[in-house]
Amino acid sequence: MHLKLWIAASLFVAAITAVHAQERTLQLSEVFVFGQDGYHTYRIPAMVVTTHGTVLAFCEGRKAGRGDAGRIDLLLKRSTDHGSSWSPQQVVWSDGENTCGNPAPVVDQATGVVWLLMTWNLGADKEAAIDRGASRDTRRVYVAHSKDDGRTWSTPKEITAAIKKPDWRWYATGPVNGIQLTRGPRRGRLVIPANHTATNLQGQVVSRSHIIYSDDHGASWQLGGLEDEKTNESTVVELADGSLLHNMRNYRGTNRRAVARSHDAGGTWSAVAEDAALIEPVCQASILRATWPENQVRSRILFSNPASAKREHLTVRASYDEGLTWPVSRVLHAGPSAYSCLTILQDRTVACLFERGEKSPYETITLARFPLPWLEAGP
Repeated sequence: MHLKLWIAASLFVAAITAVHAQERTLQLSEVFVFGQDGYHTYRIPAMVVTTHGTVLAFCEGRKAGRGDAGRIDLLLKRSTDHGSSWSPQQVVWSDGENTCGNPAPVVDQATGVVWLLMTWNLGADKEAAIDRGASRDTRRVYVAHSKDDGRTWSTPKEITAAIKKPDWRWYATGPVNGIQLTRGPRRGRLVIPANHTATNLQGQVVSRSHIIYSDDHGASWQLGGLEDEKTNESTVVELADGSLLHNMRNYRGTNRRAVARSHDAGGTWSAVAEDAALIEPVCQASILRATWPENQVRSRILFSNPASAKREHLTVRASYDEGLTWPVSRVLHAGPSAYSCLTILQDRTVACLFERGEKSPYETITLARFPLPWLEAGP
């Protein structure tokens, strides 16, 4: 009897130890998979956690192919157990054969409302034609919201006139999560990174990053400051002094991320510089505040992107000095990988929703979960 009890106790302890060991390591699970549930390809992940702890994973469902044009629906899966399991796929926005995408969600911590900024264009209009001004229609911006943790959504409302200048052509919200400011005179402001194209004085079509914001809990949206030319898809984080760091896709031919700072909550930006530590293949990325330098806790800002000259090596980095240096990094997937979105789950686990595959980055949208100690332990 004693032997049986000892064996049972030993097995129990071993099981608990195995669970705890797993919790200290990287866990990967597929959320959207190429060819499943009625769509050819899933792309453009974005993710937020609601005030009730529900994880919302958004993406584009590309109906007939991998391309950026044609019938594209904006999709969502929900998780109420920190990403361990997911609800059936739901369509947030669809418009026949047209393109509905570029999810950029943000959670208002004061009201609990989830705001979702999105873009639309005719499915027959491709980006190059929109850039040239040769398309039948233009790129338009919409917003929807959910008051019940993503179960239901309002009808998308067009806000193009408020946040897109008449001479702009292409326009993209995110695609990544937005933030809500926590300090300074603009505390509570909702900020969404975005980008656009326009013709410069030399007649060239150039891209620029910018932000849009709301100071009335999502009731209205306004255009913030614009960045220098040759910047594009971007991500933004609030710094400890209340300033903002804008981290941007860079078309200057250096394979390094572009960065700028704002000391007026995104109204204006410094000249764009490059972060020599952040190699990129000209691709989207994600930046996230993990901890604040308060109550003897060090500052932690996280950054994810394919850290290579091509779309591979999806890597998460950590900065302890407000984004000046990046001394810590770990690879989530060494193979083909592309867009990503970071968030902190309610149990304080870090989550990264990213495009991943073995032969192509676009085979799955995968959720990576890991605790901060795993990241900071290094390779």
